[in-house]
Amino acid sequence: MTDCFSKDLLGVEQAMDYMLSALSPVTTESQNITLEQACGRILSEPVRSDLAIPPFDNSAMDGYALRAADLKQNKTLRLIGRSFAGEPFEGSIEAGHTIRIMTGAVIPKGADAVVMQENCQAEAQNITFNSAVKAGDNIRRCGEDIQSGDIVLPQGHKISPVDIGLLASLGVAEVSVYRPLRIALFSSGDELVLPGNPLKPGQIYDSNRAALRAMLEKMDVEVIDLGLIADDKHSLREAMLQGAQTADGIISSGGVSVGEADYTKEVLEQLGKVNFWKLAIKPGKPFAFGKIEDCPFFGLPGNPVSALVTFHQLVLPALAVLSGRMPQQALRITAISSEKLKKRPGRMDLQRGFCWQDENGSLMVRSSGKQGSSLLTSISKANCFICLPRDSGDVEAGANVQIQLFDGLLSSKS
Repeated sequence: MTDCFSKDLLGVEQAMDYMLSALSPVTTESQNITLEQACGRILSEPVRSDLAIPPFDNSAMDGYALRAADLKQNKTLRLIGRSFAGEPFEGSIEAGHTIRIMTGAVIPKGADAVVMQENCQAEAQNITFNSAVKAGDNIRRCGEDIQSGDIVLPQGHKISPVDIGLLASLGVAEVSVYRPLRIALFSSGDELVLPGNPLKPGQIYDSNRAALRAMLEKMDVEVIDLGLIADDKHSLREAMLQGAQTADGIISSGGVSVGEADYTKEVLEQLGKVNFWKLAIKPGKPFAFGKIEDCPFFGLPGNPVSALVTFHQLVLPALAVLSGRMPQQALRITAISSEKLKKRPGRMDLQRGFCWQDENGSLMVRSSGKQGSSLLTSISKANCFICLPRDSGDVEAGANVQIQLFDGLLSSKS
């Protein structure tokens, strides 16, 4: 059986292409910050290296530096000194000589190879070499990692913890970054209540905004939290105008599906140009995208899992573009389903799964449990999406499937 009206659903790829083509970077303001503050920020200009890395030829291990050609005549050389990291040997290696050298120490003049200490035998000042050696062995050459003048990180790059170490190795103390994105966030629905307050009949707690805010803040986005908005035209209009005037983008959850979007749709169409889409994705069919006074608007479904999935799959790439970055294609890998997975053709299904490696080294995956779009436990117990194509049906146990591992926004298990 196929989903009803599946031919009328917009493909996720089409929606993504439309959104990204309608967006451009908004964070033109930049600021200089210290390296300690830079993790997670977006570079507003490229970083060039002012020095070579390594800055000098150095030893790749503890051992003895020598002239490789000397060992063709004699396996024993005379020890004349040492080169330690930060304490280089000042002289030059002449024929028949060797020096003790430690990892990272400067290769002395005249030497062209290092022999690891395990292949040497020391007797007083005489060092006997028990293995063959050729010029260049165990030497890390000046500039083999980075040449002076190289662009090491491009404009628009998001700085990672590893990048912090790279920049520190170059002596960089400050970088120029874009200011963080400002995103206005609100939930709409008369049935929603803030956690900590008693529930009346028919009410539920607002979990979407809490989760979305946490994800945005983990991305170093400045969140303008507009709170819970009642289902009336005036309140919705005021929230949307406030968001458009103060933020680089607006994200709402709730009020975008048929039958419950009357006010939201009416207000949005008055304020700007917004498309209400029925997407060929499960969970998360209802989705809205457009602009209010040139401020991008993303309307997510009200069901918690649908809201998080559409945020992760659709809004994250859009935020990357707004922040000045190129969105990254999600990496999908093949796993073996350990159980039968139910699916109807008509929508791409992102079932929540748990993957592991079995005793034979095969990557296995199973469902994380019940897959209802209101069940947040399906994500909290998962570490990946099981990505089932739009036109596919049930998947039998033992069949190959594509999975997308959760990132740190969705799970601490990743």
